[in-house]
Order: sequence, then C-alpha cells, then structure tokens
Amino acid sequence: MSTLSRRHILMAGTAALMTAGLNAHPAQTADDAPTPPPPPLPAAEPTQTLWYTQPAAQWVEALPVGNGRLGAMAFGGISMERLQLNEDTFYAGAPYTDINPDAKAALPEVRDLIFQGRYTDAEALAATKVMAKPLKQMPYQPLGDAVLLFQSLDTVRDYHRRLDLDTATATTRFTTGGGAWASVHTREVFASAPDRVIVARLSSNRKAMVSATLSLLTPQNATLVADGPDSLLLTGVGPGRFGIEGRLTFAVRLKVIASGGAVRAGSDGIVIDHADEAVVLITAATGYRRYDDIGADPAALTADTLARAVAKPYARLLADHVAEHQHLYRRVTIDLGVTPAAALPTDERIRANPAKDDPALAALYFNYGRYLLISSSRPGCQPANLQGIWNEQVDPPWESKWTININTEMNYWPAELVDLGECVQPLTAMLKDLSQTGARAARDMYGAGGWMAHHNTDVWRVVGPPDGPKWGLWPMGGAWLCRHLWDHYDYGRDKAYLAEVYPILKGATQFFLDTLMVLPGSDWLVTNPSLSPENEHPMGTTLCAGPAMDRQILRDLFADTIKAAEILGRDAGFRAKVKAARDRLPPDRIGSSGQLQEWLEDWDMRAPEIHHRHVSHLYAVYPSDQITRRGTPELMAAALRSLEIRGDNATGWGMGWRLNLWARFADGDHAHTILTLLLGPERTYPNLFDAHPPFQIDGNFGGTAGVVEMLVQSIGDGIELLPALPRAWPTGHLNGVRVRGQGRLDLAWRDGTLDQATLRNSGKEVRRWQVRLGETVLALTVPAGGERRLALKNGELNLA
Repeated sequence: MSTLSRRHILMAGTAALMTAGLNAHPAQTADDAPTPPPPPLPAAEPTQTLWYTQPAAQWVEALPVGNGRLGAMAFGGISMERLQLNEDTFYAGAPYTDINPDAKAALPEVRDLIFQGRYTDAEALAATKVMAKPLKQMPYQPLGDAVLLFQSLDTVRDYHRRLDLDTATATTRFTTGGGAWASVHTREVFASAPDRVIVARLSSNRKAMVSATLSLLTPQNATLVADGPDSLLLTGVGPGRFGIEGRLTFAVRLKVIASGGAVRAGSDGIVIDHADEAVVLITAATGYRRYDDIGADPAALTADTLARAVAKPYARLLADHVAEHQHLYRRVTIDLGVTPAAALPTDERIRANPAKDDPALAALYFNYGRYLLISSSRPGCQPANLQGIWNEQVDPPWESKWTININTEMNYWPAELVDLGECVQPLTAMLKDLSQTGARAARDMYGAGGWMAHHNTDVWRVVGPPDGPKWGLWPMGGAWLCRHLWDHYDYGRDKAYLAEVYPILKGATQFFLDTLMVLPGSDWLVTNPSLSPENEHPMGTTLCAGPAMDRQILRDLFADTIKAAEILGRDAGFRAKVKAARDRLPPDRIGSSGQLQEWLEDWDMRAPEIHHRHVSHLYAVYPSDQITRRGTPELMAAALRSLEIRGDNATGWGMGWRLNLWARFADGDHAHTILTLLLGPERTYPNLFDAHPPFQIDGNFGGTAGVVEMLVQSIGDGIELLPALPRAWPTGHLNGVRVRGQGRLDLAWRDGTLDQATLRNSGKEVRRWQVRLGETVLALTVPAGGERRLALKNGELNLA
C-alpha cells in the first residue's frame, strides 16, 4: 500500500473496536441447535473464475469490481476486509489550460533546426519554449478505503476467495470454530451499474454472527461524519498538483442495512453488533460535470443514489446487477481446451504457465479482458485510463491518466471485436471534448485550424505537449484516436453515428492540412516537429520530421475522413484536398537490413534501444491494415524483419502489441509464445492484472484482442478464419465475435482445422463478405437478419 499503510489501517480499526463496546458473542449451550452449512459455491470454472486459497497480501492480489463510474479492489481479508475505492472523475487539480504562450513563436525555429539536422538543438529550444505549462498533467486519485474489522474469528479453515466473471461478483468464504457449531462466513462484493453503488453482503450460516466495525479512511483532505444511525458521509476536496490548485469536491456515502442485531454510527465509523446479516452500500461522486465545469453537488448526488438503492432488497440489487452485466458479458464465449493445470488456483496457474500447458488460462485472460472493459468503460462514464478505473496511489505511475500514443488506443482494441461497442461511448465523448480543447491548441500553439492532441490528456482534457520533448512533442494523439471513431462506424454501419463524429474527423484532418510541411528537396508532406514514440534515434534525441508512424496514421485519418464524407454526401471540395495531401505522404520504406524503416532516414540499426518496447512503425500492420501478407508482401516481409529485430521481450502492453502483430503475420505458434510470456509471472500479477511493470491495464486489453486476431481477422469486407491458430489449441470454439459490416461470427475447429462457422448479418441491408480459410476464398451474400453456415467439403470452404 502506498496511500494508506497497513499500520494506519490497523491502528484506526483497533481504536474503533476498543471504543465500540462490542459485546462478546453469546456463549454456546447444549440447547443450541446445529445450523446447516450454506449451499456450496459453484465449482470454479477455469475460464470464468479467478480463485485463491488465501487473502490478498498486496494490491495486485486484490480482486477488481467496477460499474464504469465506481471501482473497488476487494482484498478478501479475514479479521479485516479492505475495499479500496475509486471514482472515475476524481483527478487532482481543477479546470486549467496548459498551452505555452511562447510555443507559437518558437515552433518555426524548432522546425528549421530539425530540417537542418540539428536535432538536439531543436530539443533544447523546444524544452525551453514549446512544452506545456505545467509540464505534468493531473493524476487520477483514490477516494480511500472502506475498512471492515470483524470480532472473534478464530481457528479459520477452508478459506476460499474468488471473482466470478460471469456474475461480476467477488466472494470470500471461510469456516471458523468447530464441531456442529462451526460458522461459515460469506462475504460478497459487486459494483452495480443499474443502481450505481458498490454492494457488500456479510453473512453466516449461524444467527447473530456478524459483528464488525466499518469506517472510511482517505489520504485526501476530507471530513467523516455520521449521517444518521447507520450511515457515514465523507466529504472533501481533491488535491492540487504541479501548480494547479485542487478544487474538485467529492463525497462518499456508506450505509449499513442489517437483519437482527444492532447498528449504530459514530463520528469514526459504524458498529454492527451480532447481526444475522448486513448489507453495506457505498456510493461516491465528485463535482465534475465536464472538463470546464465542476459545479455539481456530490453530497446531493450521492444522497439521491443511495436513497434509490436502499429501496431495493439485496436479492433485487444482485439480480439486476447480474442481468445487466450478463447482457454484455454473455455475448461472446470461448473454449481453447482444458488441461490438468486448470485445476490450480489462479496465482499458481500464472506461476506455472511458462512450463505447463494451460490453454484455459488464455481463455480466462481473454474473458478477464472483456470483464475489465465492461467494468471500467460504460456509457456516460470516463474512458478506461492507464489503470482502467482502479488506483490506490495519490501519485500513481504516469499519473494513471490517458496516454494516447498507444495505451488508450490499446484499451479499446478488443471493444468492437468482442461485441462491446457500447463501451466505446466514453472514448467518443472524450474525443468530442478534445476536439474543443484541441482546437484552441491548434490555434494558439500551431496557428492552425481544426484540432489536435499530443501524447497525453487528463480529465481536464488538456492537450499541450507534456513531460518533455522526447515524449510529448508528438502531434498525432488525436489523429490516432480518430481511428476508433471509424472502427465503431465500420463494425456497426450506423450513419447517424458517422454524422455525429464526422466533424471530429474533419477537424483532425484540417489541422494536418494546415501544418504538414514540404520536406526539403522533395514534394513530400511531413509532420514537423514529431517523433516515433518514444524511441530515440541515433542523432541523440527523438525529435525528427515525418516518422513512419505519423505517415501511416495520416493515411488512415485521411482515408477515413474521405470515406465518411462520401457516405454522408458532404464536402466534395474538401475531399479533393485531403486526397491530394494523402498522395503526397512519403511511402513506407525498406532499409539496408531489410527492415521497415522507423524514420525517413535509415537509422534503425543504429538506434540506442534496438529492442525498444514501442513498435510504432508497425502500426500499418496492426492495428491498421495498410500492410498485409497478400496485398503488400514486400513491405510485410520488411515489417516482419523489424519485429524480429525488436525481439519478443517487452513491457506487458508491448507484448500485447507484439501478440497482435504475430497474429497478423499468421504465425500462430510465435503468437502463442508471446501470449505465454504475457501470462507468466513477470508480466501478469496474481490477480491477472497486466504488469508493465508496474500495473497498466492496456496489456490485458491487448491480450484479449490478440486472442481474437489469432482466430479470426476482419479487414474491410474480408474475413479470414483461423489465420494464426497455434498447435497448442487444436480444438475449440469462439462464438459471438463481430466482423466489420454488422456481422457476427461463430467459429469452431477440431484437430487444427475448421469444423464449422456461422456468419450472421445483424443489419437491415444485404451484406457481402469474402471469407477466407487458407488459400480458399468464398464469396458470401447474407440477407438482412440472415445467416450462412460454412464447413469444409473435400478440404475446401463451402456452404454447409
């Protein structure tokens, strides 16, 4: 723990117990009737359940629950349970801007220095005159902890802790005492999206066995008071950072509803005395309305939310939560096979994975990624940040915000594939905000129209270049995010959505029409200043003009903007300008070692970090589809050479990107090797969180997307079945995934080859796809609402 030490929690809890005046449990007598144990927990399904035989000793062993707005980490303690709490808008600071007033005047000289090859001089000038003020952005904040301390729990045995992905419920169960009067204690925790609360139920198979003190502890500037006989209210103001005053108010409410026994609230917590059962409801809010408005009343918001939740009995809260979660979660199923390794607890499976065959662990990781996206990115909420929604530190790594030179994008790679298009809504909403703040940056920093964003943003939607020139002076963050707008349209083909986001695409494109520069000695248009994230070239810095990734992102942005305008019947003259600019972008180039060049110059083999975690110049292979095995074989071979040079070992998210690339290269066994490394103890924590290290959630989402890419790839109107099926998964199925053009696919294989597939058209128009298996291609026309079944006949793909 970094925000609250275990010693502080225990001291606070012990003091509460000493002052609470808890009575001892009634002594057992010979007349006490034995109580039957509760029904056993369902068997731990190896692809749906994380489970453990001991409580979490550290944060990366705790189990996450979330409803998009609220997140909690449940530790599953015995005498003390800790629920570490987050709310998705709770960031340090308050509305601010970060554009350096000197940047606009200094940029022409920075550009000239780069074109002259004086790269380090350009960096020095940019560091002084161009970078954001303040240089750092605001960190995501923890609310604190709900701490529960329990009385007289001795001789504990049969401990079990689990997270059921299908019901989105964390459960802890153990037995105390002995003989016929043994007590089985059960604690369940979930985060309800319908009711906007975190719910914890404390129960036992024997009456009057729930006795505890509860309190709210926080590292923030806050006040805790009793709010009635069974409730607590924590209110405060978030911190300032980097010269920005903290002005964001927040409130946390906790209420206990007990059956039997007594409940009383004091200034330091709530006492539950000999209850049969207790239900704890927690909700939280901040004053945040949008990036420039913090005028909401969190105390009133939480009071209204809690009043609505209290009106429901526990069974209804649970049923509504599970039904809403399963509406999203059960759309997709997967089976990659099961081996004896799947019977181990989850932490042991992770430790054993590099040496044991455990295909069900890959399926569990795939399902966990879907669970995490559902839990951290809901309509009306903030997008999943660097840690999704879960963070315990007041100064988290990289501020736990949105890094938009790979990490935020990777968070959403699986969304369309696994039929979680609703989860993209927060990202769309953030892009609408960025198109406003980014328009001011385009005007005041670059003297350009349209809008732009650099490589990071926070809840206040600042877009200036942060951290330092080597990382921040990259103008492509907004442009890359725009690819997700097109993908959301392309999978769903909703013209109303396309019309809604077209101004964002057009504005992002306009910025580059205004800022691209002619490369001296050529007719090419390039970005300047820029960099290839976050890789230093051999000239002593990252700053350069026109790196490969920029050109590749712009080819997508320009093409998507043109297609969107054509579909909507708009802006013929603008489309012509965009096409002319796209035609003048430098082509991808092959270097002297046969590699795809990362920069315009053939610098790759002299770069200081030849095994760099980023593989930015391979964007054209994945997540884009500009370079493909059959369409551009020479460039594909060069990209493969670049990936071989980079090597397999990387950060967690770096392995997630490599996994998807090896799938695009149709090398299933190598992709499986990467996935095995990703799922080993160096890159996956005991609770299956991705280890950068430290924790970043992007690797989880990259892994989920990579499993799909190994089994089905959807590019344009083409669908490729089993393009990178590894020998380790000879038989299995993947049902319910989406393909571009309003398609859904069920896929089954046996003994390493296709068994059957069903392609459904969920749209209202006839759709046509080209379906490929190996070298066999089948043209399919699927009526609106209809389906086509496929199977092998005489070794070739045909209608079943």
